Amino acid sequence: VFVTCACHHEHAAIGEQHAPDHPVGEALQAPDILLIEALQKRPVFRVLDGRQINRGRPIDEDRPLVLRRERVLAHKKARTVHLGEHVTLLFEDELTVRYQIQEMLRIEKVFEDEGIRDELDAYNPLVPDGTNFKATMLIEYEDPDARKSALARLIGIEDRVWVAVDGCARVHAIADEDLPRENDSKTSAVHFLRFELTPEMASALRRGAGLAVGVDHPAYDVVIPGVPQATRVALAADIA
Repeated sequence: VFVTCACHHEHAAIGEQHAPDHPVGEALQAPDILLIEALQKRPVFRVLDGRQINRGRPIDEDRPLVLRRERVLAHKKARTVHLGEHVTLLFEDELTVRYQIQEMLRIEKVFEDEGIRDELDAYNPLVPDGTNFKATMLIEYEDPDARKSALARLIGIEDRVWVAVDGCARVHAIADEDLPRENDSKTSAVHFLRFELTPEMASALRRGAGLAVGVDHPAYDVVIPGVPQATRVALAADIA
């Protein structure tokens, strides 16, 4: 379950695709070098929360945490699904979560084990467990007034997002397991979702079955009848 995603992690998720970073090919600055050295030397990075992740591949000294933004953005492309003009799902995996941890450590200038552990504890629940998809959901409106109106109109939308493997029933999201992100007057612009698949769904997906994604909220109804093949393959890899 999502247990400790604090508010600053929500803010990171909102602007995550625009996270500050040195351009590819630019010389590393002193803080970056310190970060690399700190992360590679910390045994806390050998695994996330003591678990083997991404189908048995731990984060360890041979695969240091530091990632370049260009690689991560390319990786995210197949894992991003736009539901209409205003809702985006980023399906998380080990690499996307590692990059989020890296960015928070770099921005907050955290180099000590305790601070590193706090970030691991906050982000670790976003990594798929092998029986599910996990996604960050963003509700995006550029105009502040339009955003305010939409968030009031879209209360409960996070519970109405679904995925469906061909030939199987829809699976609606289990949303915001760490803390509530809506009240009586509005929902949040950021939600964290888990889609739990049955063994039959997982097996069909691994065999090549298609995958649909959608949302069936009364004020926002969108269906993607089949995600691109690259997205289907990427998400199938999340299932053990």
